[in-house]
Amino acid sequence: MQNAGLDWGRDDAPISRRFGDRYFSDGDGLAETRHVFLAGNGLPDRFRPGFEIAELGFGTGLNALAAWAAWRTRGLAGDLGFTSFEAWPMAPWDMARALACWPELAGLAEPLIAGLATGARALRLPGLRLTVIEGDARDAVPCWGGRADAWFLDGFSPARNPQMWEPGLLAAVARRTAPEGTCATGSAAGAVRAALVAAGFAVTREPGYGRKRHMTRGVRPEMLA
Repeated sequence: MQNAGLDWGRDDAPISRRFGDRYFSDGDGLAETRHVFLAGNGLPDRFRPGFEIAELGFGTGLNALAAWAAWRTRGLAGDLGFTSFEAWPMAPWDMARALACWPELAGLAEPLIAGLATGARALRLPGLRLTVIEGDARDAVPCWGGRADAWFLDGFSPARNPQMWEPGLLAAVARRTAPEGTCATGSAAGAVRAALVAAGFAVTREPGYGRKRHMTRGVRPEMLA
């Protein structure tokens, strides 16, 4: 598996050479994660023991850290389950560089990065059960045996990485979503919204983060097969 090829912006944010896109906004990436993926999925209010999150695009690990921090703040028993699908994993030292922008996450970032640096892709940390599945999500998600209460759809822009937003993949996401589970993405592209609707999600357009006017939220109806 090849590592992600990176350039770095003036704000020390990583930029994918392959897709020509930033891993997070040019504002505050942590605030963006909390707005799009946490609030977009009704978190942390929906957290309960045994809650499972799945994600398309592990990237820097920022979303996992934000979710883990929110889980710890809630003080619930047991671990948060977090499964992420990543085709182009970032090297641990690059993750550390990117995440250094948020010293408040350092206490969580350090053990997570250290675990990944050993080559492990299944980590058990205090309050977090993390699995990173490397490979093409179009192959991996349909074969995954889990089911998520919330999905973080965090591929690069649909215009730059259309494979991550193909209708077949989003249909597989819907099948691996628990009844009344949710998904959220910072994209408001019409094709993404249409694919989520076709997959069976009830889709709404919500206020976006920063300069993005809109984002997308989906809810899986209980009756979806």
